[in-house]
Amino acid sequence: MSLSVVCWKWSPPEGYRSYFTAQAVNVLRRMVLKRYRRPHRFICVTDDPTGLDAGVEVVPLWDDFSDLKSPHGLRKPSCYRRLKAFSPEIARVFGDRFVSLDLDVVLTGDMAPLWDRHEDFVIYRGTSRNLYNGSMFLMTAGARSQVWSTFDPHTSPQQAKAAGCFGSDQGWIGLCLGAGEATWSEQDGVYSYRNQVRTLRTLPTNTRLVVMHGQCKPWDSALLNRHEWLRTHWR
Repeated sequence: MSLSVVCWKWSPPEGYRSYFTAQAVNVLRRMVLKRYRRPHRFICVTDDPTGLDAGVEVVPLWDDFSDLKSPHGLRKPSCYRRLKAFSPEIARVFGDRFVSLDLDVVLTGDMAPLWDRHEDFVIYRGTSRNLYNGSMFLMTAGARSQVWSTFDPHTSPQQAKAAGCFGSDQGWIGLCLGAGEATWSEQDGVYSYRNQVRTLRTLPTNTRLVVMHGQCKPWDSALLNRHEWLRTHWR
């Protein structure tokens, strides 16, 4: 079963600064080409394909939950549109097996040990209060369809917030699925920049992917000047 690598880019709501550009998509694609040598599709779900490389397969962004705000404030990102990845029908769009990536991840090593796993669902372990972090998840299409089918835009965001699950889609994923899902962690070579490697001169030797969640982004010129490893891998 071949893999699809899926990323997401859409225009931000008014008042929210967008960090995510066509350049970020193109750099991610080049990192994937270098770090995952298996046959795969590279897909960007977007409302604006301008500037994307020819090798990026564009999927038009749907409107589902496009106006739903984060329960944590208007300036916090809202990614509820990504919940449709859990719909059983998504196989017709992404194929039977796919990995979803945020645009602010940095691939530094071979992805095959991470993406060739056989569980029907694997997600990055939570970096703070959350069970899980939505920056990367791998799944067989439809494997956790309850994340999509039981989501109520009127009640689910507040339920996740009340349960201490931070974020938009990742908060609901954590509340809906609960503990016990297969995860990646630093033992697999997946590290949080903010929590684990920000102060290090060099990356741990087993590093395969660095998640730059929050305000720290790989295209930030100050961070590029600070970290040789970032200049080496994010380009």
